[in-house]
Amino acid sequence: MALRGLLLLPLMLATAPQAWSADANDLVRVLQSGRCANCRLADADLVHADLRDADLQGAELQRANLGQARLDGADLKGADLSFTSLNGASLRGADLRGSRLYGTDLRNSDLSGAQLSPVALEQSHWQGARGIEAGTRSHAALHNAGVDSAQAGHWQEAETLFSAAIGRKPEEPLSWVARGLSRGEQGKTQLAARDLAHAGRLFEEQGDSVKAQQLQLASQRVEDPADQRLAAQGGNGVGSMLLSGALSAAQALGPIALKALMPMIP
Repeated sequence: MALRGLLLLPLMLATAPQAWSADANDLVRVLQSGRCANCRLADADLVHADLRDADLQGAELQRANLGQARLDGADLKGADLSFTSLNGASLRGADLRGSRLYGTDLRNSDLSGAQLSPVALEQSHWQGARGIEAGTRSHAALHNAGVDSAQAGHWQEAETLFSAAIGRKPEEPLSWVARGLSRGEQGKTQLAARDLAHAGRLFEEQGDSVKAQQLQLASQRVEDPADQRLAAQGGNGVGSMLLSGALSAAQALGPIALKALMPMIP
């Protein structure tokens, strides 16, 4: 760790005053010794840094770039990782309990054996991450990951995530709506209609008759051959709106959740 850190250090220090709010002394310490509890490392560029077994308890790492970093076995308890990039980082066996992961990019990272708070993934982006224990994937975490995938146009992946979210919390209508829309985008109109109809029944049970009626109408028209032909021709029917992704936001499920998907009914 020390050799790689020292090789990176001159370039990092040369730009730190202009670009970072990280403390230069703390940066030296973490790269040389890996012992930097409560360090101020916000905005630091630590791409590819070797920080295996580092002590970063309570460290301020907001907006830092730790992409592809080696953090295996690192102690990150209570660290602030808000909007930090850990894309592709190795966090095998790392301790992230109590860390702040608001907006954190954990995509394509390796979290095998990592210790996470139960709600941590609800606040972060973790598509493609490996080694996540099933118990840490809450309903909201799965739903929000599905919305991320849907917004990226990865509809099959979104459907899978929404299905997992439904398995966690089948009484939540928004996940049924979102899965229905994902299926509609793949041309699975019958399955989409069933999901929307079921979501409508759940809203009815919750006392929201307006959404219930909208979804029942949407369910009927998704399967209507006339609406499907209209959608294929670029028309303005409900089928067109659902299948072309003309969606409106309805309700967020987590602290930084991307909004759940709802159909626009004329």
